[in-house]
Amino acid sequence: MKCSRCGTEGEGNFCPSCGANLVRRACSSCGAQVSAGSRFCTSCGTSLQAQAEEAAVGDEAAKGDKRGDVAWWIAGGLLVVVLVLVAFPRGDGEEPAQPGPAAPVEALGPAPGVDLSTMTPREAADRLYNRVMEGVSVGDTAEVESFLPMAIDAYELARPLDADGHFHLSLLQRLAGDYERARATAEAALQEHPDHLLNLSAAAEAAVELGDTAAARGYYAHLAEVFDDEAQRGLPEYEEHSPLMASILSDALDFLEDHPEG
Repeated sequence: MKCSRCGTEGEGNFCPSCGANLVRRACSSCGAQVSAGSRFCTSCGTSLQAQAEEAAVGDEAAKGDKRGDVAWWIAGGLLVVVLVLVAFPRGDGEEPAQPGPAAPVEALGPAPGVDLSTMTPREAADRLYNRVMEGVSVGDTAEVESFLPMAIDAYELARPLDADGHFHLSLLQRLAGDYERARATAEAALQEHPDHLLNLSAAAEAAVELGDTAAARGYYAHLAEVFDDEAQRGLPEYEEHSPLMASILSDALDFLEDHPEG
C-alpha cells in the first residue's frame, strides 16, 4: 500500500516513513470513506483533522471521568478508615468501644506483624495478648502501647469468654490502669468458677491497686484455701500459665501475712 502523504510503500496501519495512517476511514459528518492521510472529506469537504482533534478531546474527557471515579473511591476508603478509628479508639483514658458480636476481626485495624484476617475473634485476641506480654517481658514500652488497646478490644469482640479469657482481659485492663474494670472482669469469671485460681489472683491484685485491702484479703484467703485441690484439676490455662501458678500462692501467703485480719 502506498502512503498518500509521502508515497512510500508500506504495510500495516501506518506509513514506515512518515507515520501517516494507511487505513481508510469514514467521515463522521457524512459517512463517506476517505483515503488514509486525507485532511478533508472528498464528499462533503469537512475537515478530518478537526474531527480527529474532537475525538482526542473526547478520549481525554473519558479518562478524566475515570480518574474522578478513582478519586471518589479513594475518598470512600479513607472515610472507612476514619469510621474504624472512631469505632475503636486506642486509649487516652477513654472507655473502649464495645463492638457488637457481628463485627469482623478486621475491624480491629492493622496490627504490625500479625495477620488477624485468618483468625477467629478469640484466636486474634490471644495472639494480641501474647504480643503485649512479650513487650512487657522485655520492657518494650512502644510494643505494649501499640498492642494493648487493640488486645482489650479484641477480647470484648470475642465475648462470651471462658475463665481463661476473663483472666487475660483482666490482666490487660490492669496494665491499662483500669482497675475497676479489671476487678469486675475477674469477678464475672468467679461467678461461674468461684475457685478459679488465676481469676482469684487477678481480682486480688486489682483490689490491691484500688486500695481495698479487705477485698484483697478475701480473694487471697480463698485462693490459699483451695489452691492444692484446684491446682490438681489440670485445667489447660493452669498448664499454660505454669510459671505464674508457682508464684500466685506465695503472693497470696505473703499478703495475708503482711495484712492480718483485724
